[in-house]
Amino acid sequence: MSQFMYRRRFPLPTLSSAFIKKILLSASLLICLAGVAKSFASNDLPDLGTAAVNTLSLEKEMVFGDAYMRVIRSSAPMLNDPVLNQYLTELGNKLVAHATGVKTPFYFFLLRNDEINAFAFFGGHVGVHTGLFLNAETESELASVMAHEIAHVTQRHLARSFEAKEKSSTATIAGMLGAILLTIAAPQAGMAALATTQALATQSQINYTRLHEKEADRIGMQILAEAGFDPNGAADFFQELAVRYRFTSKPPQMLLTHPLPESRISEARNRAAQYPKRYIPDNLDYHLAKARIQVRFSSLSDSAALYRFEEQLKKRTFKFKDAALYGKALALFRLKRFDEAQEIITELLAKDKNNLFYIDTQSDLYAERKDYQDAIAMLEHRLGLMPTSSVVSINLAHIYTEAGKPEKAIPLLEDMLFLDKQSMLPYQLMTDAYKKLGNRALEHYSNAEVLALAADYKGAIDQLNYAHRYSEGNSLQMARIDARIRQFRQADKQLDALK
Repeated sequence: MSQFMYRRRFPLPTLSSAFIKKILLSASLLICLAGVAKSFASNDLPDLGTAAVNTLSLEKEMVFGDAYMRVIRSSAPMLNDPVLNQYLTELGNKLVAHATGVKTPFYFFLLRNDEINAFAFFGGHVGVHTGLFLNAETESELASVMAHEIAHVTQRHLARSFEAKEKSSTATIAGMLGAILLTIAAPQAGMAALATTQALATQSQINYTRLHEKEADRIGMQILAEAGFDPNGAADFFQELAVRYRFTSKPPQMLLTHPLPESRISEARNRAAQYPKRYIPDNLDYHLAKARIQVRFSSLSDSAALYRFEEQLKKRTFKFKDAALYGKALALFRLKRFDEAQEIITELLAKDKNNLFYIDTQSDLYAERKDYQDAIAMLEHRLGLMPTSSVVSINLAHIYTEAGKPEKAIPLLEDMLFLDKQSMLPYQLMTDAYKKLGNRALEHYSNAEVLALAADYKGAIDQLNYAHRYSEGNSLQMARIDARIRQFRQADKQLDALK
């Protein structure tokens, strides 16, 4: 389902950078008071992934990770694109399946940002900028960056940084934590804050961070190779970045947080050479995802997007012709040339009828023509073949609601939320479905969940109070709402404790 097809009915709150920094500064103070770890000799490196247990427990990591994720949802340009989210999640899970020392669930998400960057933070959260897709030439290059971030999580590098800095002043530790989230939610402010904080650090602490990077490079490549990707993907991507930004005065954000000395490239090449040589073909789905981002989520204008893919097809400079055709179809859709887009999508579906990128665009084309009957027939058939696909379920729920059958959308959305309670889109679609049904109580209840996921617990409680008012006479529903209000009040107090 295209993000152009769905608009948020209730605007989310926007948290200021000052507020975010305040949360993180206070959070770090709580961490420092929560436990004091034993100091270790300055020349000793802690065992992989085992340090900082006393300084920051896994349970605390999960709590802080959840809080930061809620702030990011309200403050950063997250993509609620079901096709891209499913692709990224499946790629991430494939890598995690070959990682060792996995102690937390992983959650992968996309930010609409042309900067080349990826980052990991508490609780197994890994964010990827769309700019990474725009600059990685192969799926193995993208996977190498994600594997590196996964290694940061499994080795608990953020927690180990607290352990290494336990003798530092509280201000330095607090400043680093504040800068971490600011970098995620507001890159310019964050990088400035991080630069100031790092200037206060000692040389030994900077070296320790470099050790983290080397460790993540080594373990990340192991994950990459064992997951079936080209281990040269890391060195290839590093080399491309080094060449592209050799003479620039403003390197990409990723190179500010992940320094790229020449030794890092050579080490990556040497490490990759230790793995058996084998042919690893590139993946069409990666190039479909890249085309989708180029057309829908980059700075390209409507005409420039179409020109790019027409030139690829004309000069045969594409890696996959089908990806170039798909990009052209999306560009035509964006220009409202729906008949031409349909011709291409029909051709692509004839070759690969279960490809989710094509199915999603075909669903959008049906919706534009209000051809709900054919859309439902296609998606119901695909749901039988792919019952756990979030792409099929989201599209079908959306079409059901648009076709005047919201009662059929709700069970689909409930099943999705059972599998993933962190996704906002099912709750947003559920809000629409209940509104069309005229069920004001559950409309407000669903919207409360949307606001809570964006850290606006007070707004969520207001919505639940409306839901309670419309539930008069339904004692079971009223009790359920009362219980949720108590939960949100407690969560709001916990968030206030971080301010």
